[in-house]
Amino acid sequence: MATLEERIATQTALSDSDRARIADLLAEWQLLSDLSFADLILWVPKRKDYQSWPEGHIALAHIRPTTAATVFANDVIGDELNWGANPRIDQALSKGEIDRDIEPELVGDILIKQEIIPVSYEGRVIAVISRHRSAESMRTPSKLELNYREIAHKIYRMVAEGTFPIQNNIYRSQSAPRVGDGLIRLDASGTISYASPNARSAFNRAGWSGELENHKLGEVIESVIPKQLQPTDETWLNRMSGKSVRREEFENSAGIFDLLAMPLIAGSDHIGAIVLIHNVTELRRRDRALLTKDATIREIHHRVKNNLQTVSALLRLQSRRVEDPAAQAALSEAVRRVASIAIVHETLSASSAESVAFDEVYERIVPNAIELSSRPVKVSKVGTFGIFDSQIATPLALVITELIHNALEHGLDQSGDELRVEVVRENSTVQVRVIDNGVGLPAGFNLGESSNLGLQIVKTLTENELKGSIEIRRSGNETVAGLNFVVN
Repeated sequence: MATLEERIATQTALSDSDRARIADLLAEWQLLSDLSFADLILWVPKRKDYQSWPEGHIALAHIRPTTAATVFANDVIGDELNWGANPRIDQALSKGEIDRDIEPELVGDILIKQEIIPVSYEGRVIAVISRHRSAESMRTPSKLELNYREIAHKIYRMVAEGTFPIQNNIYRSQSAPRVGDGLIRLDASGTISYASPNARSAFNRAGWSGELENHKLGEVIESVIPKQLQPTDETWLNRMSGKSVRREEFENSAGIFDLLAMPLIAGSDHIGAIVLIHNVTELRRRDRALLTKDATIREIHHRVKNNLQTVSALLRLQSRRVEDPAAQAALSEAVRRVASIAIVHETLSASSAESVAFDEVYERIVPNAIELSSRPVKVSKVGTFGIFDSQIATPLALVITELIHNALEHGLDQSGDELRVEVVRENSTVQVRVIDNGVGLPAGFNLGESSNLGLQIVKTLTENELKGSIEIRRSGNETVAGLNFVVN
């Protein structure tokens, strides 16, 4: 059975630009549904091209209001209407006119009022919206409902004239204010003609104590903002005139408020605007707290990195003063291990998350691990590590450093010239193999009984920190150190 997308592609004449226009409309039509307290269904005509007579219509989308109860228990997306099954939808498509004079019909136990709105774009009707709401809820409308419906009628007229949605995506965000957050209606001069209860509550919180009606919105905002916080480039009176789409925030000691202004147009005339307002005080304070926390964590990692580099420098200084070769070697190994940990913390200090792109860490620890090699060695990597939590990255960096160093010191010190690191990551399972073509393992080698400090560090970190397993074995002419662990 063909998918809805395949049916739209094969059974309709919608061009790419038509689909983009419809996508823009669908991004905004929650606003239309909420303002009209109605379910909306978008129908697209079934035809080969715009010269052909439509065979019918396909329901492309369906949305329910958040301001009223739905009148449809089930989605109708994908349903089809033959031409003639709903003459009013056919007529709206043919004539491009809104049809509101439709008598309510009883659907089940609900008396439903239906209205039809054509969707115009570039001089032609590309789709039709059917609007469905309970006729019972229309009998005694409140002042809020009357204003919402009047605004909805004006926006639907814009849809029919091809001027809505407005080509500006600054308000197409999931975080943008919605109708239920608070709505203010402006006339053509930018004066408030209506404010919903939630909008009045928001401005009361901001410090405005009087009525909002008959005041310029920009002047109201300026009155509750301290002078030192007033914008210098453009006044609030201009910003909230309602003549263009604007997304603004204002802040005072009482809180932070998000504003979204959308103009209302009739033909080529500006007839007013709606402004949605949302009190985002707690959201912004939480965002700021997270930013502060992230900055603090990055600073901690930066300081840890600096401290480790200081420890590394002290160990290097100490090694120069020690004459015993064994002590110098031990101090050099300590310097290398501390440097590997410092690289992880340096990477974390540059990130906003507590995770590490480990391939970047790997590219930096390899030179650190082979700098003491007395023989030239070719190092290669197969596969990618990806992202690891810092609790994984730190021990893993040490384990890989030790395995590479062990291969250089005990396998490639006499023969061989290739070192290869292979990484396989599937879902949550990670396999890392460090392979060299050196002399191989000594007779009777047993990792659990080995006295090599580096290998004991590897075994301990793998089992205790990575909760994984490690095996070192000979395979043909190569020595393979295999590491396996699981990440969440």
